[in-house]
Amino acid sequence: MPTAPEKGIWKIITASSVGTLIEWYDFYIFGSLSTIIAAKFFPSENPTAALLSTLATFAAGFIVRPFGALVFGRLGDLIGRKYTFLLTLILMGTSTFLIGLVPTYESIGALAPILVLVLRLVQGLALGGEYGGAATYVAEHSPAHRRGYYTSWIQTTATLGLFLSLGVILSIRRIMGVEDFENGNGWRFPFLLSIVLVIVSIFIRLKMSESPLFAKLKSEGKTSVNPIKESFGNKLNFKMVLLALFGATMGQGVIWYTGQFYAQSFLLTKCFIDYEQANSIILIALVIATPFFIIFGALSDKWGRKNIMMVGMLLGVLLYRPIFQQLLNLSDTSKRTVTEQTSNVVQSTVFASASDTTTLKKFDDGSELKMVSHANPKGEHEIKKTLILDTTSKWKMIFLIAVMVLFVTMVYGPIAAFLVEMFPTKIRYTSMSLPYHIGNGIFGGLVPFIATLITTIPGSNALSGLWYPIIVAALCFIIGSLYLSNKMDKDVTD
Repeated sequence: MPTAPEKGIWKIITASSVGTLIEWYDFYIFGSLSTIIAAKFFPSENPTAALLSTLATFAAGFIVRPFGALVFGRLGDLIGRKYTFLLTLILMGTSTFLIGLVPTYESIGALAPILVLVLRLVQGLALGGEYGGAATYVAEHSPAHRRGYYTSWIQTTATLGLFLSLGVILSIRRIMGVEDFENGNGWRFPFLLSIVLVIVSIFIRLKMSESPLFAKLKSEGKTSVNPIKESFGNKLNFKMVLLALFGATMGQGVIWYTGQFYAQSFLLTKCFIDYEQANSIILIALVIATPFFIIFGALSDKWGRKNIMMVGMLLGVLLYRPIFQQLLNLSDTSKRTVTEQTSNVVQSTVFASASDTTTLKKFDDGSELKMVSHANPKGEHEIKKTLILDTTSKWKMIFLIAVMVLFVTMVYGPIAAFLVEMFPTKIRYTSMSLPYHIGNGIFGGLVPFIATLITTIPGSNALSGLWYPIIVAALCFIIGSLYLSNKMDKDVTD
C-alpha cells in the first residue's frame, strides 16, 4: 500500500491530532464544568436533580455520537476523509462557542437548558464523525508494521484534550478568582476561547491532502455507492461490526470513562476533594500515564492488539473497587486528629429566618475540612463539604488515578489500528465509526450518569456505581477473548 515517508507521516499525524485534540477539548469543557452548569442552566431548588440533569445533558452528547458516525462516516466514504472531518471540526467549535453565550436559567427560564441541550447534541454529532476520520486518515498513511504506533498518537488526543480543558479552566479560575469564575461569567471563557483554537486547526487542516488510498479508489471509480448498506447489509461485515462493538469498544469505552471522568466526579462528589486540588490530581496523573498510549500502541505491533486490550479490561474489572475504596479511605477524616477548629455564623441569603454556618477543621497531618451548613429554599439545612488533602494523601491519590489511566492506555492505545484492520478501505470510515461511537458514546459516555444515579438508590453506597463499568467490561472481556483475532498487520487496502 502507498504510505507516507517518515517526515510526511509526522505532518499527517500532527494535522489530524491537533484538530482532534481541540474537538476533545471542546467536548470535555462541558463535563469538567458540570457542577457550575447545573447551577447556571437548571432550577436551583434541588442541586442533586440539577446535577443529574446536567450529566444527562452531557450524556446526550454521547448518545447521538453513533448517528454522527453514520452521517459523517457515509460522507467520508463517499467524498473523502479530509473535507468530512474538516466539517466536523467547524460544527464542534461553533456549538462550543455558542454554549458560552447562552443566557442562564435565571434570565430566560426553561429555554436555557433547551438551548444547551441542542448545542450539546450538535457537539455529539460532530464528534461522531471526527474520530473515524482522523484514525482512518493516519492509518491509511502508515506502514502496516508500525500502524499501532502511529495511530496511537491520535489516541493521546482525547486525554490531552481533557488535560488542556482542565488546564484552561484552572488558569482562568485563578486569574479571575473563584467567586467570579463560579458565580459570575468567568466559567464562560473556556467555551469562548475554543473558537481561537478551532480557527487555528481549520487553517492546519485546509493544507492536508486526501488519503492516498481513498484518492486511488476514487480515481479508479471503486468508492462505495452506499457505504451504510455495504457496511451493515453485508452479513460478514455486519458480523465484524458487532464483534468490534461487543468484543472491544464497549469494554474500552467504560474503562476509559471510569478511569478519567467518573474518577474526577468521584473525587468531587464522594470524596469531597477541593475543586482545584481534585483537578490538579487528575492533571498530574494524566501527565504521568499519557505516554503509555504510545508505548502500548507500539507494543501492539509486536504482541497483538487484542492481547493488550483484554488485559486492560481485566485489570479494570478486578481492581476498580479496591482502588475506589482506597480513594474513599484517603478522604476519610474520622480517624485524624483535629488541631484547630473555627466556626462562623452568618444570615442565610436564601432563607430569611435561617443562618449559614461555616466550620473549618485543621488536622495534624496538614489536611483541612471546610463544612458549610446552609438553608435551601425549603428552609432545610444542607451541608457542603470541601476537603484539602495533605501532601502524602494527595500523591497517593495521584498514583491511584494514574494506575486507572494506565488501564485506559492499554485498551485505548491499540484500538484505532485494531478497528482499521477489521474493515476494507471503501467502507472503513462508516464501518469502524459506528461500533467505536456506540461503545464509547453509549456504554462509555453513560458511565458518569448511570454510576452517579445508582449511588442515589436506597441501600446503595459510594462504590455501588462501579458495578456498571465492571459488568460491561467483564462481558466485553469474555466475548473479546473468545471471538476476536489477535492477527496484526493486515493489509488495509482490502
